[in-house]
Amino acid sequence: MENAYQWVPFYEALADKLLAYSNKRSELYELIKKVTSEQPLMKYLHFEREDWWGPRNHQIDPFSVIGVMNRGTTDANRTALAKVLSGTFDMQLPAPTQFTGIPVMDNRKSFFAGPDEIWELFILAMEVAKTNIFSDEFKKAFEKAIAVNGNGLAYVTMGLYWMRPNVFMPLDGNSRAFVSAHYGITAPSGSCTGDEYVKFLESLKNELAKQESEISFPELSHSAWTEKSTSTTSEPEVPAASGQNVMQSVATAPVDKTTKFAKNLILCGTPGTGKTYSTVLYAVSIIEEKQLDTIKSEEYAAVFNRYLKYKDDGLVAFTTFHQSFGYEEFIEGIRPVVSAEENAETGREIEYEVHDGIFKSFCDKAGTPIGSGASVDLGIGKSPSVWKVSLEGTGDNPTRTECMDNNHIRIGWDGYGETISDATDYSNDGGSTVLNAFYNRMQIGDIVMSCYSSKTIDAIGVITGEPEWHDEYQHYKRLRKVRWLVKGINEDVVDLNAGKTMTLSSVYKLSVSVSDALQILRKAKPTLFTQNVKIPNRVFIIDEINRGNISKIFGELITLLEPSKRIGAKEQLRAMLPYSGQHFGVPDNVYLIGTMNTADRSIALIDTALRRRFSFVEMHPESSTLTDVLVDGIDISQMLDTLNKRITVLLDREHTIGHSYLLSLKNAPTIENLAAIFEYTIVPLLQEYFYDDYEKIQLVLGDNQKPDDSTRFIVKKTDAVKLFGNADIDFPEYFEINSAAFKRIDAYAFL
Repeated sequence: MENAYQWVPFYEALADKLLAYSNKRSELYELIKKVTSEQPLMKYLHFEREDWWGPRNHQIDPFSVIGVMNRGTTDANRTALAKVLSGTFDMQLPAPTQFTGIPVMDNRKSFFAGPDEIWELFILAMEVAKTNIFSDEFKKAFEKAIAVNGNGLAYVTMGLYWMRPNVFMPLDGNSRAFVSAHYGITAPSGSCTGDEYVKFLESLKNELAKQESEISFPELSHSAWTEKSTSTTSEPEVPAASGQNVMQSVATAPVDKTTKFAKNLILCGTPGTGKTYSTVLYAVSIIEEKQLDTIKSEEYAAVFNRYLKYKDDGLVAFTTFHQSFGYEEFIEGIRPVVSAEENAETGREIEYEVHDGIFKSFCDKAGTPIGSGASVDLGIGKSPSVWKVSLEGTGDNPTRTECMDNNHIRIGWDGYGETISDATDYSNDGGSTVLNAFYNRMQIGDIVMSCYSSKTIDAIGVITGEPEWHDEYQHYKRLRKVRWLVKGINEDVVDLNAGKTMTLSSVYKLSVSVSDALQILRKAKPTLFTQNVKIPNRVFIIDEINRGNISKIFGELITLLEPSKRIGAKEQLRAMLPYSGQHFGVPDNVYLIGTMNTADRSIALIDTALRRRFSFVEMHPESSTLTDVLVDGIDISQMLDTLNKRITVLLDREHTIGHSYLLSLKNAPTIENLAAIFEYTIVPLLQEYFYDDYEKIQLVLGDNQKPDDSTRFIVKKTDAVKLFGNADIDFPEYFEINSAAFKRIDAYAFL
């Protein structure tokens, strides 16, 4: 380990070199731009994107420069990049070969925002490192830098750590947890002030000084990551791309300690990498609380059958975002309904009602428990509604007492007799809505709340029987059996019922969610929730999440998704919904899984506010799934690797080709099948990737290495003169697809 921290003096020397450009920022920009044009590993900076660099006034900040070495890649690549920077800035120190104790950036967010704010912080931080005095100016600059949209506390402290690793400590999730567990110091999080960060550093240094063998910040950071990777009881692992620490994901999207998955997860990658396929594995793993590797080791058909059952049981929901998808479909909106004829003066009329969107409806039912046997099952249905029932009237009365003693509810409208049918005439006494709810809409397994006053309930039960007529009662002869879960309470439900008091109507559906009803039960009678009664995890899957207008669809949900803001968490938060007025929150047992195609250039990048609340799992092409697949001697696995290596060099790794395009060859390894895949799928995909730059497509397909056009998939044509005669025009070359080549096995020799 003697060379484990050799990066420290190198990073410090690089920071010194960058400080010299504090008054020559445009010069630094041009310098890094030139280096990037010569180094494929730095292409992610995309200097051609004027829409990125224009608003930055063509500045690159020092943290982003140092960050070139600190992305999710191999140590060999990081060393190569260190050598590039060493040569660029004429450094005398050798490039480090080990990078122990350095948290890295998310590959999809690989440079910092707010260059002016970062430069100001960088200059003042270098002064702090020199004088050991944390000035007020530094503290203010620190707060300004983390406040810039896209930075945050974890990223900014990481940048400070890179430049002076023995002065500043990164506040990534692992480091915070490690410091708290081993030194009893609560590390700042969220919107941390400069003063709070400085006090944390001072407390940590004092605590380290008390240790028998004092360790440095780099050693502490390394210990935090080592403990994370080896411990099975501490902070669990976030699924991540190979070799990537995913510092940002750990810092901003804490994972659940039971299932070892982040609450909000996005599977992202190029087309054909099995993102939607994998959502089934992740969903089953989360619901069954098993390791993902355990689920992957099973037959997919068996896992998929369980997935379908969970979907039928309401534990899984699936939707796909598109450009027309909106808040009204996802959370809630107003929808037209045709009113019943008896309520219309003439024929049918259009009415409007507040309608729950698919995600709100899913969340409202997420608290429904399940039991390990009939003796402990609460009897609540898989998709229950919550009903209000008035037992004779408000306050204490004989009917209420009798219903509580004998486990049922009773309502009136006795004048219509025992039988209610479509022929029943409600014109004189009314009651059609109440009786329709009691007989038709209320279902066994629904939750019922007994109304004691306009604001309070005194009991909560579960419907266990169909409607009955009991002539032995003098009045209120219509009855349904109920299992009372709790009685004799006095609970105000106005806030949970969208701020509305309960009306005189005997039976109607409340705006109270199942989760809220369960919270009341848990508070009133904790013994109901024994270890045998479980609130299962639920998974909501959003396919093509970045195809929708994220801000429009999610609305206030962007804040409510945070694990710390979930219902049941310490900082639980509810937002008042605009249509219903209901106070809505996201239950803690709801997991979101999204899929995102990183190669689709027709859509915008995912909303930054949503991005920081999700963890990202990059799905790579897995050529190993095609091992031993041969088509007339062609190794399909090796061919896919070759294609993707060429695409990575000519474009980038976010436009590689997924293995699923070639999976059909496992069952039909014929040249006809291979030809169809290439001609109708892979070549059109390459045309899209390279904007019809056929010379590069030829390089990807190996056409440039072939001796003649007979085996080339893309053929260059120079016979335009024959088409137009001797017109005085300098005709360009053009390209054609050679369909015949796809069915020749020797055409694939250079793949």
